[in-house]
Amino acid sequence: MTTHGGSEPVFCTIIPPHVLDKLAQHEDPALSGPARRSLERDALERTRRRLTTVVGAPAVAAAAETGKPQRTVYDARHRTDLPGKKVRGESDKPTKDATVNRAYAGLGATFELYLSAYQRDSIDGNGLPLDATVHYDTDYNNAFWNGEQMVFGDGDGEIFLDFTIPVDVIGHELTHGVTQYTANLAYFGQSGALNESLSDVFGSLIKQYTLGQTAAEADWLIGAGLLAPRVTGVALRSMKEPGTAYDDDVLGKDPQPATMDDFVHTNRDNGGVHINSGIPNHAFCLAATALGGHAWERAGQVWYDVLTGGELKKDALFADFATLTVKAARGRYGEGEELQAVLKAWEQVGVRTL
Repeated sequence: MTTHGGSEPVFCTIIPPHVLDKLAQHEDPALSGPARRSLERDALERTRRRLTTVVGAPAVAAAAETGKPQRTVYDARHRTDLPGKKVRGESDKPTKDATVNRAYAGLGATFELYLSAYQRDSIDGNGLPLDATVHYDTDYNNAFWNGEQMVFGDGDGEIFLDFTIPVDVIGHELTHGVTQYTANLAYFGQSGALNESLSDVFGSLIKQYTLGQTAAEADWLIGAGLLAPRVTGVALRSMKEPGTAYDDDVLGKDPQPATMDDFVHTNRDNGGVHINSGIPNHAFCLAATALGGHAWERAGQVWYDVLTGGELKKDALFADFATLTVKAARGRYGEGEELQAVLKAWEQVGVRTL
């Protein structure tokens, strides 16, 4: 996208296409109908994103005050025109709509983590206003970052609930924006899985920061609270135990591998970006829990240094990223426990560091 320093944003959703594909094939129209409509909507938005990348997006206004969030929440009223009607701006009082208030709080939590922990002023580093649209479409089973703003569906109530419920979903999607403005990782194969993993890592850190949790206290789940009661599962993904987040007769079993021994080779989901992200997710969780304390401090700092350091190539492989985390840990902390935790974590998941 030419208006943002040459970055090329992609259309990033929290629910992987393979999950909606499975739902779309279900014999119950209450399950298959919303999934099919969500897939169709995602395809349309993905096409719009490609067109915007080619022709350029409108310029975004700068924040009025640096170091302060500038949030605006809009209501699509179950339509698809973005951004919709403005329903809450920065410093406005809470509304009677819990979805609006959760979106507003999630934008703030994401802003706060990046500013407090890494001195990053909004997702672009320059005070970018944070916009979100809620109540998008009808029974829409997804949330996404479209390169310019956040969008949340209400879910179908059968499989997925309101997508503003888990704060890590909000943090995950906004972190795609951070990646867009920094490493701009290509959204395919291992680089795409790194793109997804970084969003999971910082989404989890935003939740932990908001709750004041240590690495030992954190559940390391992505999307806890999003699955409807009928679903046999606890979340969309588990960073601590990839492959265990759900095992359901409708959704199937969580396909994420925990190590390179089980790396999934597939042409679906842009080469398995939501699947193989379990491997670098697991590495981060291992490093963070080995170090203890607050995960956003030392482990998070190392990952942030790599994301924003300028050495991470767009088509980076897991080994490239791992090697840079070793370099970053050594450069910031020397030969101490931070370096050893990072080295051991990558060894445990089977990713070589050069």
